[in-house]
Amino acid sequence: MRQSLLSLVFVLALSVSGCASPGPSGSIAFSSDRDGNAEIYVMNPDGAGLARITHEPASNTSPAWSPDGERIAYVRDNDEIFVMQADGTGAVNLTNNSAIDGAPTWSPDATRIAFSSDRDGNLEIFVMNADGTGVVNLTNQPAAEGLPSWSPNGERIAFVSDRDGNLEIYVMNVDGSGIVRLTSDEADELGPAWSPDGTRIAFASNSDGDYEISVINVDGTGLAGFTDNQVDDTNPVWSPDGQYIAFTSDRDSNLDIYAVSVHEPGLVRLTDDPAQDFGASWSR
Repeated sequence: MRQSLLSLVFVLALSVSGCASPGPSGSIAFSSDRDGNAEIYVMNPDGAGLARITHEPASNTSPAWSPDGERIAYVRDNDEIFVMQADGTGAVNLTNNSAIDGAPTWSPDATRIAFSSDRDGNLEIFVMNADGTGVVNLTNQPAAEGLPSWSPNGERIAFVSDRDGNLEIYVMNVDGSGIVRLTSDEADELGPAWSPDGTRIAFASNSDGDYEISVINVDGTGLAGFTDNQVDDTNPVWSPDGQYIAFTSDRDSNLDIYAVSVHEPGLVRLTDDPAQDFGASWSR
């Protein structure tokens, strides 16, 4: 049951009033089925400048910008990791097997990619070189592990695991050692995302019955909620300056991308389409 839930979350990358619009820094990539099947789109941080960058019958989800903003790793057909140029050209398959591979995240120096895979029988966190070689299993136990997020200093990886009975946020060294449990409650926590300064981690928690966006310090203190409503808010991702968190929400009866300021109340809706828009990634 837990593994099925975690598989669904990383495969789908799932995951207005008040504050000012996000500043102009960076670009946001996301998935949308507005043209018939899930494809990768990019837009400015205010929702303008929308452009579709993948055009094929396959499903394309879980975009992840490389640190230099020149490439995007993503998941094709829910089970293989590809990488392409930022304009959608030059797609290369990095994984090629019968397993489910997903949820790619880049190391800060862009030389490696961590990802989730069930190639060893259950979901685990793996790491590979940016060209798909040198695959190593970082977690190796019966629990389901998924949704990795690489720390800005390159030294640690946050991830989700049910090794203690329910889905919680953990942090480990990049070699798989030094595992520390960051959250500890009866709720399920998903989708960890490091702040650009490496001091905080955003995630989604269903502690109140539906998923909300929360932030916690990397030592497990300072837990704070950033959304509070009756719908699911998932897949948080920080702006490059750490001032905003973009996320996926179904508050308007379909999935759209929103952003919330970390300093003042209110939301900005970045996509407004009857299609499903989900799984944002914010470039530097």
